[in-house]
Amino acid sequence: MGREVATKGKLAADAVEKALSALARFRALCDVMQVGEAIAIATAAVRDASDGPEFIERAKKICRCDIELLSGNREAKLAAFGVLSGSLDIDGVIGDLGGGSLELVDVKGEAIGEGITMPLGSLSLADVSSRSIKQAEKIVREKLEDEKLLKDLKGRTFYAVGGTWRAIARLHMMQKGYPLHVMHGYSIPAKEAMEFSNLIHRVDPETLSRIEVISEARRPLLAYGSLVLAQIVRAGKPASIIVSALGVREGLLYEKLSEDERNQDPLLEAAREFNFLRSRSPEHGEELIAWTDKFMESTGIDETPDEMRLRHAGCLLADIGWRAHPDYRGEQSLNIISNAAFSGIDHPGRAFLALAVFYRYAGLNDEELSPRIREIASTRLLDRARILGAVMRVAYVASASMPGVLPKSPLVVEKSVLKLKLSGELAALASGRLNNRLRQLGKLIGREYKIEVA
Repeated sequence: MGREVATKGKLAADAVEKALSALARFRALCDVMQVGEAIAIATAAVRDASDGPEFIERAKKICRCDIELLSGNREAKLAAFGVLSGSLDIDGVIGDLGGGSLELVDVKGEAIGEGITMPLGSLSLADVSSRSIKQAEKIVREKLEDEKLLKDLKGRTFYAVGGTWRAIARLHMMQKGYPLHVMHGYSIPAKEAMEFSNLIHRVDPETLSRIEVISEARRPLLAYGSLVLAQIVRAGKPASIIVSALGVREGLLYEKLSEDERNQDPLLEAAREFNFLRSRSPEHGEELIAWTDKFMESTGIDETPDEMRLRHAGCLLADIGWRAHPDYRGEQSLNIISNAAFSGIDHPGRAFLALAVFYRYAGLNDEELSPRIREIASTRLLDRARILGAVMRVAYVASASMPGVLPKSPLVVEKSVLKLKLSGELAALASGRLNNRLRQLGKLIGREYKIEVA
């Protein structure tokens, strides 16, 4: 709808009719699904067009609800909320590139600065430059070169929100043959992002390798989005670009949450949902967290708070593949976790979780595993994934995935010996299979091992 706003001041007539038709469909879907509350917002195109109020009135009758017309500052704040809802330890500038505008806002932790808006959306930029890349580049440089907000970005992270930037990142991902196809949390070093952006707006998009992964409607906008991204990197000098799949819509929902709900960990809540839906015993997954806590504390192995958090998520996901054929449980679990709609996690963290559960099912032999997934994680995370996988292999043989066993069977290191303590009716669990798995774990952590039967 914002295709002609910059030059004609009005919404594109054909786009308006398409938008109203889409809204009618959405309203019908809401009715079929018996939705209790519908929330509608309008952004830059409607905000800047002279006939924006007329469009809102027509849309309200179709949607049968109020429509909030967002200011540029509020749009930037909601984009920041969206990124906050699915990321941890944010430190940098969030940029939301739409069709009509670019919103920028500085965020550090949960402190959100004043947002700004600029008419640099992909459609708007194409319109005002008469589709001249040279003219568009000049406009972008003039708007962003001395932008104060970008001066504070040096060495920090730029969080890219919006369909055009996701398309650029997807093209980058496919050209590299990257093993994961999850956009959220995809990270590109700033220098590489600028070089790739320069390539995109320098050549005909149709000549780019793997351009078929981008929809034909989106391809003409890649050059304008890449111009904006390249200038942000040039002016702000961030360390890296991280793609967020969450933006204004998710920010609107995040805003409606209570403080307690906002404070919940998005990764752990998602893992608990998987645990509840797919595991034999959700309670066992929770017990596994406490069991591995005691194990890790007794070993003296250094573990950061984020590594502990990942281990907890891994415990909740440990049994999600049990319904599959035994020969495919590891592979299936790895694929599910690698591509799950998790937030609050980066790609190395995804690799850790996927590998840990793979090892739990398939054993510690890497021959059946594609080396590409291992390339994403650091050597430290790979080591921790193997240890957690080995611990899980002990836990599931000892407990048969049933609750109530692990709390009575501690796994700890005492006097440099790895001990699994079995007592009472659990003493009969001390089998050769359990002994072999305990031996594997002992080798990984450099300890002698022993099953201690009371």
